[in-house]
Amino acid sequence: MSSFSNVTVDVKANVYFDGKVISHTVHFGDNTKKTLGLIYPGNFHFGTAAPERMEIIAGACTVVLDGSAEILTIVAGTAFNVAGNSGFTIDVSEGICEYICSFLPD
Repeated sequence: MSSFSNVTVDVKANVYFDGKVISHTVHFGDNTKKTLGLIYPGNFHFGTAAPERMEIIAGACTVVLDGSAEILTIVAGTAFNVAGNSGFTIDVSEGICEYICSFLPD
């Protein structure tokens, strides 16, 4: 997906891990939201409240979902889902990983 129409964007960035992960929240007319972000090289753990779908739109990363030992390799054009009240560890070894995070219904 290259663009969104008829949305509202929070101009204040969500900044995590000393600026190594940055996103902006996009609000849609149907009351759903997504975040669009960048992840710089490093290893980061995120907790989730609601279920999420993380779509990688540029770059690559590896991911380990909480409760699993499996290392998933995620490249541009692919995605992974995270259960609500869970989390994941994401590792970007080089470059910048760009993502769209969609918050899914429970």
